[in-house]
Amino acid sequence: MNYAPGFLFYFLTLLAEIIGTVGGFGSSVFFVPIANHFLSFHQVLGILSLLHIFSNLSKIVLFRKGFNKSIFLKIGIPSIIFVIIGAYFSKYVNTSIANLLLGLFLSLFAGLLILKPDFAFKPTLVNAVIGGGLSGGMAGWLGTGGAVRGLALASFNVQKDTFLATSALIDFMVDLSRFGVYSFQGYLTRDMLWQAPALLVISFTGSWLGKRLLNHIPQEPFRKLSLWLILLIGVYSLIQYFIDRQ
Repeated sequence: MNYAPGFLFYFLTLLAEIIGTVGGFGSSVFFVPIANHFLSFHQVLGILSLLHIFSNLSKIVLFRKGFNKSIFLKIGIPSIIFVIIGAYFSKYVNTSIANLLLGLFLSLFAGLLILKPDFAFKPTLVNAVIGGGLSGGMAGWLGTGGAVRGLALASFNVQKDTFLATSALIDFMVDLSRFGVYSFQGYLTRDMLWQAPALLVISFTGSWLGKRLLNHIPQEPFRKLSLWLILLIGVYSLIQYFIDRQ
């Protein structure tokens, strides 16, 4: 499949960036199912790692005052280790199975938080390491794991800016790691790299607009809306899997 995204792809990527910033789950949870309609699964992983490097650089700049070193070490280190492992094994996942796994994860994750909105990991070191490792492994393997990392971060009950800044720095290190693995495995091609300026503009614009919205819209109602969107995307991915098997 040739890499030739058009206006619709870029518009939906910007929308995913805005919603991911405001909802607190990161853009990948929305971007991966969307991009699967334009690119092959492994191309999605490659372009996502590039987009997220720019996206998280933008969030680090916009929310830089909130960084928490202790939480970064507890959640970030296992995330970085396991994203490399997950990225390596991603070459054994085909598009159809990826749709199934992604659909199951998104549906179960969103359904759990809709039914139990106060659910969170207990703020222990063991849970932080498990949450960080699980999110990193899923990010490398399926392209999205920030939602699990968001749950782990939420358990520490930190301020909004601290949550976003720390999550962005963890994501940045995670994406640098998987970018290297994906590049080595051939997921990134030269024509993808030509899209870097557009992705940089989209990521910064989406993060900036998301921050502006956070100043005017209560986060909790938007978070609930995001969860319903994630649930719908998850169900759609499952439907797509069964259609592909016909």
